[in-house]
Order: sequence, then C-alpha cells, then structure tokens
Amino acid sequence: MGAREYPDGKRTIRSSPGMSPSCDHGCMRVVVIGSGIVGAGAAYHLSGRGVDVTVVDRGCPGQATQAGAGIVCPWVDHPEDDDWYRLTREGARHYPGLVEALGEDFGYAKVGALLVAEDPVDLEPVRALLRRRHADAPEMGEVTDVLTPSDLFPPLSDELSALLVPGAARVDGCSVRDALLRAAVAQGAEVRRGTAVLTPDGQVFVHPADEDTPAGTGRQWNPPGAATGAAGGGTASWRQAAPLTSPLAGTPVEEAIEPVAGAPFGGPPDGSPEGPGLPSAEPAEEPAEEPAEEEPPSRGPAARAPRPATGTPPASGTWAEEGVPLEADVVIVAAGAWTGEVCRPLGVELPVFPRRGQILHATLDGVDTAFWPMVLPRSGPYLLGFPDSRIVIGATVEDVGFAPRVTMGGLEEVIEAGLRVAPGLFGATVSETRVGLRPVNAPGPALIGPLTPRVIVATGLSAYGLTAGPLTGEIAAILALGERPPFDLTPYALPIR
Repeated sequence: MGAREYPDGKRTIRSSPGMSPSCDHGCMRVVVIGSGIVGAGAAYHLSGRGVDVTVVDRGCPGQATQAGAGIVCPWVDHPEDDDWYRLTREGARHYPGLVEALGEDFGYAKVGALLVAEDPVDLEPVRALLRRRHADAPEMGEVTDVLTPSDLFPPLSDELSALLVPGAARVDGCSVRDALLRAAVAQGAEVRRGTAVLTPDGQVFVHPADEDTPAGTGRQWNPPGAATGAAGGGTASWRQAAPLTSPLAGTPVEEAIEPVAGAPFGGPPDGSPEGPGLPSAEPAEEPAEEPAEEEPPSRGPAARAPRPATGTPPASGTWAEEGVPLEADVVIVAAGAWTGEVCRPLGVELPVFPRRGQILHATLDGVDTAFWPMVLPRSGPYLLGFPDSRIVIGATVEDVGFAPRVTMGGLEEVIEAGLRVAPGLFGATVSETRVGLRPVNAPGPALIGPLTPRVIVATGLSAYGLTAGPLTGEIAAILALGERPPFDLTPYALPIR
C-alpha cells in the first residue's frame, strides 16, 4: 500500500505491506478478540509489521459484519457531528489503498448513490451539505440532479426525485473481512475459534467454542424498550442511524445498566449457544465473524514456531482461568456488541449495547444489478445492488438487546418500506434474510483507545462498521504499536472514571 497522507494528522504513516518487520515488533505478541472487520483489520496491519498476532473469535449469531450491506457514503450523514464524520470520511478514503494492497476482489465498487425523495424540496438540505463538504472531500464527485431515477435503478417509483453522488461505493463486508484474515494468516497471524476471556489483570484465556459458559451475575448495557426506524446517521442526517425517539434519551448511564445473566464474548447473556427465544434452526448463512467455510491454516508460511502457553495464571480457580492461556503484550478488544461483556472483568462498564438490524436479500432473475447505484431515501430502507441479480433491502433499527433473530414484524417493515420506494421489486424472489447486532456507544461516537496500559478497545461503529471498520482496526493496531494515530482520538476516548 505504501505511504499515505492523513489530512487531519498532517503526516505520513506507512501501512502494512511496505513495512519490514523490526526486531521490536517481531518480538511483540498481540491477541485480538473478535474477527469482524475491525479485528481483521487490526490483525492484518499488525502481522504486516512483524507482530506475533493471535485472533480469537467464537462465531456466535448476530455479529454485525456478516449482516451489513456495505454502504460507503459518509458525506451525507452527521452534519452536526464532526467527530463521527471525520472517522467515516477517513474510513471511506482508506478503501482504495486497501483494495490495491490486498490485490483481490472483495466486492468494492464505486457505483454511486441516489438520494431520493418524493418532494424535491426535501433534497435541498442534503444538497447544501454536500456543497459545503465538497472542497474537503472531492472524492464524492460532482453531485447532480437525476430527473428520472428509475433510469438508473429500474424498480424505483416514477414519483421520486433524486440527487446522484457518484463517489459512493458498495462493499461486501464478509468478503472484506475474509480477505483481511487471509492476508493476516499469510503474514504469520493465527486465527483460533474459541471463547476469549479476560481476567482482572488483563490476561487472556481461551475456552473451546462449543464449551458452555457458566451462567453468572453480570451487567450489560441493555436499554429498555424497542424502537425501529430507518438505518443511517443521526436525526439530522440524510439517513437515520438511531431511532427517532431513543429509549436512552435523558437516561443516566447508571440507570441504563441492568443486572442480567452474563457470559463472556461468544455467547448470549444466558450462556447458551442461542439466547431465549432464538430459533433452533441454523441461520441462512453461518453468521460467524471468522474466515468463511474453510478453516485457515493455523499459521502463515513465514510464521515462527508456535509459542508455548507460558505464564502463571492467578490461583483463584475461576472458570476463566481454566481455559488455555495466551501470552500477550497487548490485547485488542474488537468484540462488537459484546465488547462490554469482554471488558467487564477489568472493572469497567462500557456503555456499548446491541442495536438489531434485519435485512432482506431479493433476486431479480436475469437482471444485471451489479452496478446499479445504491438508493438512500430520506426515511425508509436503503436498497443496494450486488452481482448475481441480487438486491439488498434494509435495515430495521431495533433496541431489543441480544436477540439476533429475524422477526415477522421486522421483515414486514423492510418489505413494506422497500416496495413503497421501489414497487418494481414486487415480483422479486426473497432469497435470504440476515440479522446483525450493531455495536452502539450510547453517549456518542465510536470508542477507540486504551482501556488499560495493555488493553485497547475498538468498537461502537454502529451502522458505519463497514465504512470505517478497516481503518478503525488499523488505528487500534497503531495504538498497540505505541505509535501516533492518524488524527486526534480524544473524541473517541473510553469513558473511564
């Protein structure tokens, strides 16, 4: 990838492929908990720097990368939140270099975005926003009016007006994650399937993925009530990432944390493979944040010999310490919605909760949808074309806790709103449904930074995980190496008291 300029940081950071492993980095050991797009990005960057990396993930239902649609269009959201916008804008800028470095097709394509509305007057605020941001983000392209949006996305209603943002891109989240993990393994990283548990002093123990975790008394950030709305980026954004009436509004942090049965990362709160009310049937597609069907090699070809599991665990006899210890100089926790649960043994309550999103995949037989622009209504679902005549429609926004299941009500919401925007999809074949739990930092933007001197957290990307995930993983890796991040991370600091 070579060197890359970060405008905010006014300096150059050299990314993984161009670096030669140094002795210091080659002797360093990092454990990454979570193999979603953030964890995979961290592992890729660290292994490219010669770091001894082990990625641990159980692969439980509901992880966000597997379900995400893959919209990369940061310029239309967060008009009043520069911190969120900076992270997503830089995340979008990260992709072209990543595509070049990985050298494989993982579904990234600049297809453009149609911002649609029934009343053309509703397009004026976002037009003004894009005009203001264009000078600092020329990569969005020249925004133009589209008189007949159905010329570009045929199923759309003829009653819609639209703006076209040509720089918007589509990405396949699962393919990006898998490409990053494959590259990390080729650079010497190890990927383990298992349940990673932290001890109060920051040690890591790994249990088999199929081993039941003990039910205990823990606390998770789990706001009461449920809310749905269109997916996107804040109530003032073109898209809406949060429910318009949040159940958290005005709720003190202490009151929103409630006692529940806890479990380490990799399982729902009750410690069972499937939480209460979850279907016993397998999901339509293995929703595991890990390399796809094939098990990756345990080490890349240039890897060192496996290290022994040294170190003396505490003698408290707890369940955590009955696992296999992993030595680590630094631990990166990129466990998505489960991050609070992973970090709880360190005595910190992180305000991270799961926000459920249900999406639907439909097929238009014989129709080439590969390069249709994505459709982003002011309210309602997004629509996104992929190869194989596939259209993705979503997503619900539901604060219902750890419940990674597709519901009748959720599908009704997605289908009804989707057909309102694109009635031409009425005869499309429903081919798949997916569900993911987006990690949300209740008080604000994503959380990126040190929790302790040797534990780094990277989570809370909400609906922007596929936009900013690879960059966030790289930033976590940079912090693990003790280097200066590309821009000021103060707005994303962890709320440690």
